[in-house]
Parts: sequence; structure tokens; C-alpha cells
Amino acid sequence: MLSRRSLLASGAASGLAAGLPRLASAQGATALAGGNIRFVDPMIGTGGHGHVYPGASVPLGMIQLSPDTDNARWDACSGYYYDDKTLLGFSHSHLSGTGASDMLDLLVVPVLGEVRIKPGTLADPQGSYRTRMSHDAETAMPGYYSIVLPETGIKAELTASARAGLHRYTFPAGDAHLLIDWAHGFRNYDGSATRLISSSIKLLDAHTLVGSRVVRQWAQGRVIHFALRLSQPADSMTFYKDETEIAGATAYDGTSLKVALHFGKDLSGPLLVKAALSAVDIDGALANLDSDGLGFRFDETVTEARAAWDGAIGCISLETDDMQKRRIFYTALYHTHLAPTLFSDSDGRYRGMDKQVHQLPPDRFNYSTYSLWDTYRALHPLMTLIAPQHAMAFAENLIEQGEQSPAGPVIWPLQGVETFCMIGWHSAVVIAEALHKGLFGDRTSAVAKRAWTLYRKLAFDRNTPGLNAYRTLGYIPCDLEGESVSKTLEYAYDDWAMAHMAQAAGAYMDSALLRERSRTYRQVFDKATQFCRPRLTNGQWATPFDPRSMGYNSKRWWDYTESNAWQATFLNQHDLYGHIELFGGDAAFEAKLDALFNASSDLPPDAPPDMTGMIGQYVHGNEPSHHIAYLYAYAGAHHKTQARIHDILRSQYRDGPDGMAGNEDCGQMSAWYILSALGFYPVDPVSGVYVFGSPLFPKADIALGNGRSLTVLADGAGDDKPYIDSVSWRGVPQTRSWIGHADLMQGGVLRFVMSDTPNLAFGHAPTDRPPSFQYS
Repeated sequence: MLSRRSLLASGAASGLAAGLPRLASAQGATALAGGNIRFVDPMIGTGGHGHVYPGASVPLGMIQLSPDTDNARWDACSGYYYDDKTLLGFSHSHLSGTGASDMLDLLVVPVLGEVRIKPGTLADPQGSYRTRMSHDAETAMPGYYSIVLPETGIKAELTASARAGLHRYTFPAGDAHLLIDWAHGFRNYDGSATRLISSSIKLLDAHTLVGSRVVRQWAQGRVIHFALRLSQPADSMTFYKDETEIAGATAYDGTSLKVALHFGKDLSGPLLVKAALSAVDIDGALANLDSDGLGFRFDETVTEARAAWDGAIGCISLETDDMQKRRIFYTALYHTHLAPTLFSDSDGRYRGMDKQVHQLPPDRFNYSTYSLWDTYRALHPLMTLIAPQHAMAFAENLIEQGEQSPAGPVIWPLQGVETFCMIGWHSAVVIAEALHKGLFGDRTSAVAKRAWTLYRKLAFDRNTPGLNAYRTLGYIPCDLEGESVSKTLEYAYDDWAMAHMAQAAGAYMDSALLRERSRTYRQVFDKATQFCRPRLTNGQWATPFDPRSMGYNSKRWWDYTESNAWQATFLNQHDLYGHIELFGGDAAFEAKLDALFNASSDLPPDAPPDMTGMIGQYVHGNEPSHHIAYLYAYAGAHHKTQARIHDILRSQYRDGPDGMAGNEDCGQMSAWYILSALGFYPVDPVSGVYVFGSPLFPKADIALGNGRSLTVLADGAGDDKPYIDSVSWRGVPQTRSWIGHADLMQGGVLRFVMSDTPNLAFGHAPTDRPPSFQYS
């Protein structure tokens, strides 16, 4: 498996109907859609380390048509970084908030004047097709992006449907041309070119250009085809291979291919360009061009895209006078709908994890861009509430991809390729959660058996990486395997998820074995130091040990994944009461949590750059910390959960380009905010239990995906009232610090009464604390 660190070291809702299922229920789109998209600011997260893109898309769409300002450094993982001063052009595929890089397929560059075919660099843009840009001339909103380029006065506008991107360029007088750069993509961090195994390009007719390529970047061997159509034919075309003009060519192969489409001075009004992608073939890309039925109707496409977004984020309606918090919330809800992404053509064909082309039945879809190490924690649980049909589709899709993949259960699949990025097999968590929450209805047993057939081999037979040692020793030795502590802990949680999967499949003995094996986290807990730390093959603790360090031998490899011993010590999500016993009881566990939040935030020089958003040694900018503030509830100190969550909500999310504490990671950072702002969070997603936090808004109406509605009231909510004084559910007073998924899905009113002083009795009694290490 790869970590993101290893990559860094190497350098109307009808708009959905044509290609995607609805993301909100009809009730949600109709009753609750009140123009919430006007509160979305796609620029939030484009600065700092958020790594998001501001361009045009539809919810979960195949196309992400967005400006590229850079393609050769970590903070431009999405192709765009707010602080950049120059623009390369507009490409059609982007990753949302990841810490690793790929995509940026099919760059279109509108130009007035001289043809320049080199991209240049941020430091040296002279003589290249880069152009200056200004945020003052930029507009970004859901489904639409525009910018006026100051050097030429060209106005560029972008929108998208499910499978096609549509550009509209308004040129001032002068010699207009478009440069199509088919060699563009995310470059290596050392600045060397995008690695292409092969590529080709062909002129079909005066209006249509097509091409294919195989990319060997993060997703190695990714296959992509394009079809691009012009609203007005070019007067002439110039083809380039390896930056050399090719006379008279209409089709050619190579690994550095570009085309200049010349329109002269006689353009009749704005020039429109429509482009589509396909992983199957050029015919698929051509069909995807027309699948929305909108042709070159730009304004109608914008209307359809915005209606799709209104339907998607109309599922939650807030009451608040705080416009900044409203923008942060709805932008977060927007970001949670940018991934996973559609990855099947309009005819139902798609390229599977086995590199073969498959055919889907009608009304089924294939998806890509599953950042599972991140998103199993909050993004997928959020979908089980607001879009359970989608959550079900994702889970079943992950089973199918694992069946196809030569590597077995998927880890981080991107466009039909296993990236092997990050650790663990957290697809198991997403599937087990969907099974436990009953998303498959009367198909639960059949789906569980299918899943267990796949995952049983992983659970008991496979030996990569470190699984045999994990099974025999109960931990992964740090002198045998990198990231040994984090892997031990995360494999234990995956065992817990697979135990649920086996239980649902009727494999009760397997379930019992995995349930017990999921407690092997204890083997890396050192009672003397009260930290989870690396152990050698001989059983001894590795020395020297510094809880802030990445590992005892970090020059060779790390023992933790994007974390250190402070965060990893609290990585347990499923056996909290067994975990608390290791510390010596509630008081000691509470004190250790206090120590985490009160520790110095200093990190060693080799700490990864995405350990950000620090409160003490709590790291909100990276996912291993995301459940930690909720753990006080298990020790009976729920008031400290309330205070910490209130502080994190206010300090780690801002209304600005640097508004995220860390990488967005395909919706996880935003999903944490949404659920926590509503007042509850899934410490253990598989269990179906949500721990209360500190609701941020006086009122939120949530259209549940089953047609019912949930209202969350927080009487007296405000910056000066972080504490829960009391809770009632459907009119009945509650003393528990948690609520179950099945309860929430019934719909009703969840009422919090907030206070400026803690109610120490709330959630304190052992019977009022969240259940843990239970099947139901």
C-alpha cells in the first residue's frame, strides 16, 4: 500500500435524470429547496491545504470542468490554488481535496494572438500559454464558473452536465484560437512531464476532435478517451507533436500531442466548445457528448446544473442569522456531493477494475474516486441519512469493484485502477455499515453473502502487507513493516467491520473469530507510557520513543500513517470500554484526552504537511483525529465533548479560501462539519450509533432519504452556549448522550436546550453512555 506521504516524497433535479439518480428525495428537493445554492462559495478550500477546485460540475458528475493554475505541486492537487497569479487553461477532470494528484484531462486554452504551445511554470511563465488572472474578474457558483482574462479580455464561462462539459468563450476583436493540450495532466512534483504510456488524437470533421491516452500517474494505467465538438468550425488547425508542428496531419500518435484551432477574426458571436470523456472508447465519449440532450445551449445547461445542485443540497434547511456559518455549512454540503464520481457511459458501459469493459443493466451506475481511508468516517454515514439509496449503490459498487480487481477488496480506486493508497481496506466499513443499517432491505442476506465471499479471503488467507504477522502475533512488527502501529489499529477496525459482514452472511464462527481479533489493538498499547507505540518482532518496544515523532526509525519508514502516537493512541472506534480499561478507567482516560488537547502543538521536521489544524496534538486537518473529541462521552464526561466540538466547529472552518484546516479529502472534512453542526457524529459508523456533540444552529430541517423529515432544534444555541442542558426526542426527555440511526430515520424532532454552563449529569451514568463493541 502507498501513503500520501510516499507520493509526496517522490516529489431541477432533471439535470440529473439524464445520467444520475436523484441525490435528494422528491420531498427534499421540493419542500426544502429554498435556493440554498446561493450560500455556496466554491472558493472555500481553494487556498490553505484544502485542495478543492472551483469549477463547474453537477452532483457526483463524471465531468469536473475547472481552471488549472498549476499542475506540479502538492497544494495544487486539484489543479487550482487560490494564491496563484497565472492560469494555464480549463481541463475536464479534477480530484476534490485529495492529498495525491492525477487527472486534469483535456486542457482547453483560449488565446488571442500568437500561438504558444509551452505551458511554462509558475516561476517562469514568459513565452508560454500561461496568462495572468485576477480573482476580481472571477465568478464561481455551483454549476458555473467564469473569468475575464486581463491580458486579452477573453471571457471564459464553464458549465457541465453529468457527462459533458460546456465552454463559452467571448473573444474581443483579434486572431482567436484554442489550444488543445492533450499532454496536460498532473506533472511529477519535480516538474517533469505527465507520464503517458500512449496517446493519440484525430480530427473527425470540421467540428469534432477525438483522442485517447493511457496515463501512468497516481492511478497507473488509467485509460481515457475524449470527444470535443465546436459550435463553429475552425478556419484551420495546426497539430504539434513533441512541440514540433506537423504539416497536413489529421491524426497522429505520440506522448506530447497538441492542436491549435484557428478561428481568425471572423467568429460569429461566442464560441462554444463541448467535451466529454469516456474510459471505454471514443464512441462512448461521442455518445456522452449528446446524452444530456442540451447541445450547445449554454444558459439552459447552467439552469439544469443549478437545479440539480438545488435538489442535492436542498435536503437540509437551516435557521440562522449568521451568514458566515450558513455559507460554511452549505459549501460543506456542496463539497460532500463532489465525490464519488460517475464512471459509466450513457449506454451503461464502463471500464472495470479488471481493465475489461462491462455492461450495466438500466438504471445502474458505476462510480470512481472512493477516498475510503477518509470518507468511511463521516461522508458515507451522512449519505445513509440524506441519500440512503446512494449509500446503498456505493456499497454494492464497492463489492463489484472488489470482485473485478486482481488485488481483491478495493482500497482507493480511481477510474478503474487501484491506487493502493493509504492503509487498511475500509471499503469493508462502508459495506458493513450499509448492511447493518438495512439499506439493502430484503436483499441484505444475499448481498452479505456476496460480500463475505470476497472479504473472507482477505480476512483469513491473504498476506499483504503484514497480515500474517498481524494474525499470528496480534500486531505488525515495526522492523518488518512500515506504518506498523497504524496498520495494526486500522486492521483491527476492519476486522470489526468484517465481523458484522460475516454475521449478516450467516458465517457466525467467522464473525466470532473476527470480533475477538478486532481487539488486537491492545498489543500495541504500552501501559507504562499510555501510548500506542511500535513493537519489534521480538515483542520489545522500539526505542527511542517520542509520542510526537512519526516513528522510531523515520529515516527508513514511519510507524504511523499521517499521525503520531498522540492521535494513534485514540484510533480505537469500536471497543471503547475495553480501550478505557487499558488506561486504568474513566478518570485516567479522560485525563489522557485532556493531555492530548493541552499538549504542545510542536511537531518534528519530518511530519507530513497535512498534519494541520492543531489543537494541542489533536490534528483536525487529518482524519485519524476526527472522532477523538467525541470519546469523552464514553468516559462519562460528555460536557467536554460538547466544549471541544463547539471549539473545533468555530476554529477549524472559515468563510474564505483558506477555510479548511486540511485536505478536504473527497468530502470527509465537510461531512464532519455537517454532522457535527447538526449535533451528532458516528464514532463507529458500523454500529449505527451517533454521539451527541454541540449543535450549531437554532433549527435544522433534514429531509431524510426515506421520505421522512428530521428536525433538530437547539434552543439558545450561540457562540457563548456550547453545553447541552437537556435533550428530548420526539417529545420524550432523554438522558443518553447518543442516538441510534434507526431512531433518526423514523423522523421527528430532536430538541437540545443549550447552556453556557455544563450539565455534568447529562450522559454521565454508565447506562447513558454510547454502546460500544455491540452488534446492535
